[in-house]
Amino acid sequence: MSIVRQINYWTLGGFEGAKPIAQALREAQELGYEGVELCFGAGELSPGVTEAKCREIRAEAERLKMKTASLCTGTYWTQSLADPRAEVRRKAIAFTREYLQVANWLGAKVVLVIPGHTAVPWDPAQPTIPYAQAWKLATQSLRACLPTAKRLKVAMGLENVWNWFLADPIAMRTFIDQFRSPFLGAYFDLGNGLINGHAEHWIEILGRRIKAVHAKNFSRQDCGGVLHGFGDDLLKGDLNWPAAVKALKKIRFSGPVSAEMIPFSRLPNLVLPDMDLARDTAPKLKQVLAGL
Repeated sequence: MSIVRQINYWTLGGFEGAKPIAQALREAQELGYEGVELCFGAGELSPGVTEAKCREIRAEAERLKMKTASLCTGTYWTQSLADPRAEVRRKAIAFTREYLQVANWLGAKVVLVIPGHTAVPWDPAQPTIPYAQAWKLATQSLRACLPTAKRLKVAMGLENVWNWFLADPIAMRTFIDQFRSPFLGAYFDLGNGLINGHAEHWIEILGRRIKAVHAKNFSRQDCGGVLHGFGDDLLKGDLNWPAAVKALKKIRFSGPVSAEMIPFSRLPNLVLPDMDLARDTAPKLKQVLAGL
């Protein structure tokens, strides 16, 4: 697989998944993207979706010569693989197995997985979990999902995200390596790691473990890490694009690079879908990835 320049469905269709996926695929094609990262959990791709529906979506993508190379979800924030409550973990494992199956039907080769969290900074209702316990429980849950990933030949990519867990590249690498499986790697988000590091350093350390990439930027404001640091322009922020692309090239990265444009800088007036944002992002994604 070569580089696939995609846009995340949420920018095109919103978090509720109201826009038909076929329409989102057509719009993305018209804007010059090579694919759409579809989102599992709402709309047409809700839990319980049938194989027939997934294959219908896949056929439409193929007709348009569009890729659906990766799949993402927001479900793990409320249904964690490292939750201390056994029933919640069972639901998260069942969800992940279905998620992998849906990806297989769609032709996606990697799904974004949040392995767990010690806390959710913006949701105090979620339990605070000791780090060591989160590590142990996440490991157990992911081991339970690996046979499904292997059977379906779909990799789980663990995202570096604001979960207060695996928040540096060496911790992420160590966690991944314990599984010794090509079906568990990293889903590297270029913007998320800027709160406390440099994207190129993450890439150098994670290396070939990286299965997929999220493209977005982030501005460190007064050394802080607020959601408002995520803007609406790939070119504005503290990401060193040339260094990040050079690092990706050095590790011979091959796979989907999806623009995940959720401009929290607009809060409390953040509205998705936003076709103007999708349109503005398309040429900029090509520009920043020109070296790959």
